[in-house]
Amino acid sequence: MSIHYDAIVIGSGQGGTPLSMAFANAQHKTALIESSHVGGCCINEGCTPTKTMVASGRIAHLTRRGPQYGIYAGNQLDAAQNQIKVEMEVVRQRKRDIVDKFRSGSERRIREAGVDLIFGTAYFEDERTVHVRTTDGPEMSLTTDRVFICSGERPAIPKIDGFDATAFSPGTILDSTSIQELGVVPSHLVVVGGGYIGLEFGQLFRRLGSAVTVIQRGVQLLPREDADIAEAMLGVLKDDGVRVLLNTTPTAIRPAGNEDPATTVAVTIAASGRDCQIELQASHVLFAAGRVPNTEMLNLAAASIETTARGHIITDAQLRTTNHRVWALGDVKGGPAFTHVSYDDFRLLRTNLLEQGNVTVSGRLVPYVVYTDPQLGHVGLHEHEARRKYPDRTLQVASMPMAYVARALETDETRGMMKAIVDTESQRILGFTCLGIEGGEIMSIVEMAIIGGVKWTTLRDAIWAHPSLAESLNNLWSYLR
Repeated sequence: MSIHYDAIVIGSGQGGTPLSMAFANAQHKTALIESSHVGGCCINEGCTPTKTMVASGRIAHLTRRGPQYGIYAGNQLDAAQNQIKVEMEVVRQRKRDIVDKFRSGSERRIREAGVDLIFGTAYFEDERTVHVRTTDGPEMSLTTDRVFICSGERPAIPKIDGFDATAFSPGTILDSTSIQELGVVPSHLVVVGGGYIGLEFGQLFRRLGSAVTVIQRGVQLLPREDADIAEAMLGVLKDDGVRVLLNTTPTAIRPAGNEDPATTVAVTIAASGRDCQIELQASHVLFAAGRVPNTEMLNLAAASIETTARGHIITDAQLRTTNHRVWALGDVKGGPAFTHVSYDDFRLLRTNLLEQGNVTVSGRLVPYVVYTDPQLGHVGLHEHEARRKYPDRTLQVASMPMAYVARALETDETRGMMKAIVDTESQRILGFTCLGIEGGEIMSIVEMAIIGGVKWTTLRDAIWAHPSLAESLNNLWSYLR
């Protein structure tokens, strides 16, 4: 079967889905090819399900903290002794129900827009032809004027000598997708990787009742963050009972060789600069040490599309690949792997290709939030980035603990800190981080100031409602140094 399309989109993620609909709405014959399920990582394995589960973890956390606020639920003795019951199957089903709702709504809107939704695996035959092995029908050869690749990334498996995932019971060795399908709470979860994903899941399962150990290769958690922010995050996790091992690498992961379900996995770890090794006994292991692009199955060479050494598709400032008929958007092209980046890529392509615009990715401001509790929200430059980028400017840093924020004190949510980097001469805000209650929302206020070119003095002198978290932006600047 051979069909010609004006546009083909490979991957129904948060960039690919609205892009396919935009082309169809502009009367371009459009096909959207999806290998598994509509919505991409965000809806199915990323933002939606993980934040649904994080909400369950926070409820467990607050339930245990009830006596601190004078609140006792059910058996008061059990509440006071920090005992709660977690039904993991209910947590999982709530997550599944919300994902199904998001996924079905997305698929309905795609079809209503007039997009041909094709389920199958796509690869290039040549620069203008895409072959599809459909899931439940004949193979298809599609010719096209334009192709947009939004195939995303998947969890990476660390290279550990002798490691064989098939040697373990199903559901024992996990990644960021499979861990969400657990029907039980692990007795001891070992998390390999101290980045955003590892910390979200580590804290979540600690709150659900697991013993949790995080193994981090580097000298700090969250390598992208400033050292003081990483240290504050470490304090939060330790306060929650998460064990964190820095400068540590797993050297072997093997079955423990016993019948105790609480210790089915033996994890051997080595600390940098030390000759000795330690063995951890665990029930489950989560690999959260990075992601790899879904490009090897696309046969990109047939379409003259070049990639980096890691397999990410090389694009220019307008997301065009080395094939002038093909563009890439979202995680598959590398760079910040956030849903909102993928969506902004869609807006760029819509503007340039359907609205005769001429915008680029250069200089765009990319915020992000890590959904630990408290949240870590960041926008702009980190202090170490600002000092490297502007070595000849006078920069100042304001840092204030959340314990100085009235609203945080009133809610007894005082963990964390906020930090801003400013240019002394222009009084412009270069970057801002908030590790604190609703840190993402506080960060968004500062993001608006950066977008509008508002000086830090304007935030200092603004009248914020009292008592609110935003009110902290009056006081932060008194700590400028």
